[in-house]
Amino acid sequence: MQPLDADAIRASFVNCSRGEAKSVTLPADVPWATRDFLGWRDPKAPGRAYLVVPRDGGVVGLSLRAAPPATSRLRSNMCAFCSTTHATSDITLFTGRRAGKSGREGNTLGTYVCANLFCSAYVRGELKPAVPQPVETLTLDERVARMEDKVRRFVDRILEPH
Repeated sequence: MQPLDADAIRASFVNCSRGEAKSVTLPADVPWATRDFLGWRDPKAPGRAYLVVPRDGGVVGLSLRAAPPATSRLRSNMCAFCSTTHATSDITLFTGRRAGKSGREGNTLGTYVCANLFCSAYVRGELKPAVPQPVETLTLDERVARMEDKVRRFVDRILEPH
């Protein structure tokens, strides 16, 4: 992903007000070269998360809400973006208001994703989950492309007018 400054990140948000975008706590020290999208949890508001995704030559940012974490470590679940299996406590339901009128009317869309939003790091093997992973026959490039497609489809659904 191309590096972005604070102004570009704040201007990218499509499902929150300018005031809300201005108050976002931005991440520090992002390893841009190995990220396919920027995702982070707000350290000042743990129930808030953000996703900034390259799209159509620019970027689109989404403000998300994180559901409270599950407490069970005995079960596992798979991230909808990177297909990494985690303990259920390490997967979170993230919901975002739809863009435009639909979102202002209260319509949201959600998906279960890595709780830390570090999907790119899991796909590349930079981070190892605590749960054994199924064997993958896809190459790294194919896994990255699959993840990018899943993220793009989620963003497209948030942007869809209803």
